[in-house]
Amino acid sequence: MPEGFARLEPFVHRWALSGSAARAERRGASSREEREAFYEEGRALLGDALDHLDARGLHALDAADEKLMNLLLSLAHVSLAVELQKDSEASHAELRQFMRITRSPAGV
Repeated sequence: MPEGFARLEPFVHRWALSGSAARAERRGASSREEREAFYEEGRALLGDALDHLDARGLHALDAADEKLMNLLLSLAHVSLAVELQKDSEASHAELRQFMRITRSPAGV
């Protein structure tokens, strides 16, 4: 992880995923507790993380920056579950298997 973002290191293995389909699948397979723990840590550093990545530029990201970027993209998926869907996330996760992401602008 880039300097200043060590608090997010415990989430890298599960949430620093490349591709919208992988992030959606992880969200659906995660527990409420996992999503909320990641959300709280990620939200606390979101502004600083975006500033860090913006200062680097998309084409100048190193491996650590790419992990951070992938975490933030996963955070976008998770924030929908935590902030909006809340208790209904479980029913949405069941239906998500029928929504196949075949392409997305992220990672292109």
